[in-house]
Amino acid sequence: MSEKPRPHARTRLVHAGTRRSGWGEMSEALFLTQGFAYPDAESAERRFAGEEDGFIYARFGNPTVTMFEERMAALEGAEDAFATASGMAAVQAALMAELAAGGRVVAARALFGSTRHILGQILPRYGVTVDLVDGADTAAWEAALSRPADIVLFESMANPTLELVDIDAVVPLAKAAGARVIVDNVFATPLHLRPLEHGADLVIYSATKHVDGHGRVLGGVILGARELIRGPIETWMRHTGAAISPFNAWLLLKSLESFVLRVEAATASAEAAARRLSGHPALLRCLYPTLPDFPQAGLAGRLLSGGGTMLTLDVKGGREAAFRFLNSLEIFTISNNLGDAKSIATHPASTTHRRLPPEEKDRLGITEGMVRLSFGLEDAEDLIADLEAGLAALG
Repeated sequence: MSEKPRPHARTRLVHAGTRRSGWGEMSEALFLTQGFAYPDAESAERRFAGEEDGFIYARFGNPTVTMFEERMAALEGAEDAFATASGMAAVQAALMAELAAGGRVVAARALFGSTRHILGQILPRYGVTVDLVDGADTAAWEAALSRPADIVLFESMANPTLELVDIDAVVPLAKAAGARVIVDNVFATPLHLRPLEHGADLVIYSATKHVDGHGRVLGGVILGARELIRGPIETWMRHTGAAISPFNAWLLLKSLESFVLRVEAATASAEAAARRLSGHPALLRCLYPTLPDFPQAGLAGRLLSGGGTMLTLDVKGGREAAFRFLNSLEIFTISNNLGDAKSIATHPASTTHRRLPPEEKDRLGITEGMVRLSFGLEDAEDLIADLEAGLAALG
């Protein structure tokens, strides 16, 4: 008798992790409780000793949160997951759970601003050395990892330039240096890239983005091998307190039911817009991973199953032109979030990456004319028409 095939992602995201109470509810239950009752004193003792399965305190675990964690693990193909209060809580926990004074982190230079702050301002205060490299330069990784390291950190697809890191080249270098590999996979999403399948140790997400997908709540998640998640990660989270709210976990859990449909639709719109706008006379660059002229088109074709929901435009005329373009848009909303059902436009140089020195922005390719676009669920033709009208307004 042949083995039953593993359910596809859309099926797993509807059913994985479901734990029904005695009432047999169809929609997953929301458990708003900070503590749990024990049938007797002996049971309480066994749970605190780790000898009996069960919940103890909401900071340590909650039935609703556990369902979200198990469903995320099913999506990612991970052994386990730990949910956090925000994406940055996930970044912080993944780094701090195993670092100590004298440790060393090697990270890609192109990182979210708050992650750069942790690396550049916080970790050095505690005796941790941080070395930054150009993420797309494999030779730079090789040089930096010729010495021992504890952590290697990078975004699989960088914000906002969509620069890729060759994970297949970097992971062996990191392992040889004795480092754990942590990948922020927010832009690629688990639909288009699964870093654990390429040898990464931990994957982190801001669930605030595509997982929620409706601009409602904050959340984060760390995924990886069970020994890491229920070892150093859980220990750090239990004692530092950045636990996710059960209500937020419930909203994220329900959003996962439509995750594949939403990300596929937004990706299709982003790719259609990229192909329509590529070569537009008002643009210096149109950056999207599946375009033939994308600087890393070959690597994108090897790593990614799709280009993702993000498109970056570099408008001729610098900040003034970029602002005129942004202010003329009628469907795209100016905001700094991404992965939403509503399409969003952002000027990174003046918002998300404004604290970077000018020379660092130049090094990363973040120009004054750069506009980051996050595609939502509106009709693709309407979104493209909105962008074309905005570019036409520049003359």
